[in-house]
Formats: sequence, C-alpha cells, structure tokens
Amino acid sequence: MSKGKLNERTARFLNGELGEIKSKNLYAYFRPIQSKQDTEVIIDGRRVLMFGSNSYLGLTTDPRIIQASQDALAKYGTGCAGSRFLNGTLDIHVELEEKLADYVGKDAAILFSTGFQSNLGPLSCLTGRNDYILLDERDHASIIDGSRLSFSKVIKYAHNNIDDLRDKMSRLPEESFKLIATDGIFSMEGDIVKLPELVQVANEFDAAILCDDAHSLGVIGEKGAGTASHFGLTEDVDLIMGTFSKSLASLGGFVAADKDTIEFLKHRARSLMFSASMTPASVASTLKALEIIQTEPEHIEKLWANTNYAKKLLLDSGFDLGATESPILPVFVRNNEKTYIVTKMLQDDGVFVNPVVAPAVPAEESLIRFSLMATHTFDQIDEAVEKLAKVFKALEVESYIG
Repeated sequence: MSKGKLNERTARFLNGELGEIKSKNLYAYFRPIQSKQDTEVIIDGRRVLMFGSNSYLGLTTDPRIIQASQDALAKYGTGCAGSRFLNGTLDIHVELEEKLADYVGKDAAILFSTGFQSNLGPLSCLTGRNDYILLDERDHASIIDGSRLSFSKVIKYAHNNIDDLRDKMSRLPEESFKLIATDGIFSMEGDIVKLPELVQVANEFDAAILCDDAHSLGVIGEKGAGTASHFGLTEDVDLIMGTFSKSLASLGGFVAADKDTIEFLKHRARSLMFSASMTPASVASTLKALEIIQTEPEHIEKLWANTNYAKKLLLDSGFDLGATESPILPVFVRNNEKTYIVTKMLQDDGVFVNPVVAPAVPAEESLIRFSLMATHTFDQIDEAVEKLAKVFKALEVESYIG
C-alpha cells in the first residue's frame, strides 16, 4: 500500500464518526488517570468516582499485593528478557501455574503475558482446516481473533441461545472436531453463559468447550473459581481461560486443562512461544491476589452486596439493565450519540463510566457499562446513581422511565 493510499485510509477513519465525536468534545477514550485504580481516581486534578473499572475485588491498591510486587522486582528484576519457551521461565511462573490449576480444578495450567494472548494461543492451534469453532456472537474480541487464526471454519450462534447452537451443530460433519468457545460472564451484557445446557449440546455432538473466565474469576464459583465451578461442571469444561487484570489485580492470563492439552499448548501456541513471559512483578502480585481471594471470602461477599444494592437501586430508579447477573451493570441508552453525551456529562459531574456503542454492540443496544468493586461504599453508589438519573432526565433518554 502506497503512502498516499495509507493516508487515504486513515483519513476516512479520522474524518468519519471519530472526527465527528471529537469535534463535539464527546471523545471518551484514553482518558489519563493520575492516581491508583481505586473507587475514586484523579482526572485533570479532580476527584472522580470510578465505576468503569474491572478491578472487581478492589485489590489493585492492596498494600500486600504492592509489597509482593516490589519484593519480586528486587529479587528477579524488571523482566525476563525472553519467552517462557526459552530463557523466560522463573520458579514463580511454575508456582503460579500449579496454584491456578488447583484453584480452577484442572490438572495443569500455562501462563500467557496477557489475557488476549490466552485466548489467541489455544484457539489458533487446537483446530485445523477441517474443524469447526462455534462462537457466541457476543464473545470477546480475543476469542474471535483467535478463531480467525486457526484456519478452521468459524460459526457464530445467537447470544446465549442454546437452541441455535444445537441447530448449527446438527449440520456439521459427525467426524469433524468441534470446539465451542464462550465467555463465562459476558463482558458487556453482564449475563452468565447457560453452561449446563451448553454442556448437554457439547456431549450430544462430541464437542470440546473453552470457557473464558476473564470476568468470572473472583466473582462466581467456589472461592471465586469461575463459571464451571459456579455450575458444578468443572469436569465438563475442557479448557478454562482466565485473566489477571481484573479480580487478580495484575496483568497476564492463563489456560487450564488436562496435562496433555497443556503440554500441546506449550509447544504449539504461538502467542506463548513468541512472546516475552510475564514480568516477575506481575506474577508475584497475581500469586498474592490469588492467596487473598482464597483465604478472605469477605471480598467476594462485599462485591455481591454492592452489586445487589446497586442493581436494585438502578432498577427502582427506572433504568433498563437488560439481563445482567453480575457486577457488570449495563445501563442501556440505546442511542450512540446520547451514550457519548451521558459519559461526558457524568465525568464532568465526577463519575467515570464507559460508553459501549456500535460496532461493539448494535446501535439500538448502546449502553453505559457501570461496574462494581468490592471496595465501593453504598454512599458512593448512591451518589453515582443520583447523578446518572439527573443526566438521563436532562437528555430525556427513552429507555429511562424514572
């Protein structure tokens, strides 16, 4: 592509919807935060309530985790300078893998440097040209991109619609390998996969299951062990994927499965083999967060107390929350531009939320992603909901009936 054509392509993007949003001073991305990721943050020198974070248990500011990270820096340095496959394996990588496998009830686990890579790796190498990957239409982008790299035939089924999944599975060759990949808790809608019914379909058609527990770990299941644990179906889910950038207060990810599958991934997952390994500080902070989650159940209990309080308050106030079952509360606006305006007005009034608009969701399903942390207070929730109501009333948002 020539430089002229490159400039033409980028100009079309920059002068389109993005340019329009920026010209109206409604751009709501890459907002610099000048403090720790806590229930209150500093933006432009002002206090802002944070209701747009994935730190569900509020552990990113826990002094014990910060200390564990600092201790690892002192012992191991800032990085491993290579991939796990070659020189980048530390003893604490192996320790974390063993503890994660035990936590989620699998034989073994393998670490990846980011959550995105944790889906990219297995989905790109476990299936081949004559195989099939079946995706929920609302699966995370990392699942979609991993399936694209696989050379397999990719089929999407309607969101959490088991009848549609069964119908599509019934049309596939009996002898082909089939892998169903799904979110555990869906990151925008906040609902939970219908795992018992999905397992039935997988058994019926001899398919494997990968469950992405990015938003489930530390949230549902025994001691926060995720979706399969939540339903008592750990043995029926073949691969459990999780990330460390949410409840586990760090950066990275993992896949847990039987030992043979993990051994295969260690030698075939390109996003593992050709990426530098997790930094020592990230590994140590994950280890400490995992210990806290397993030994201090009050964090998960408080997260759900906050979730139930906020959900009831929002519903009683007239907001449309869809089918959410989790600390992710989608407050539907159902209009792209108004979603941006709501986000801007709320930040100006001291509340940080995330806009979710087309093409991430259909325009008629655009929403404000309002997410809870265990460390929020009821007073903070009250303040945020009151300000949400004020903005929705001022804009006459049609989905709001308050």
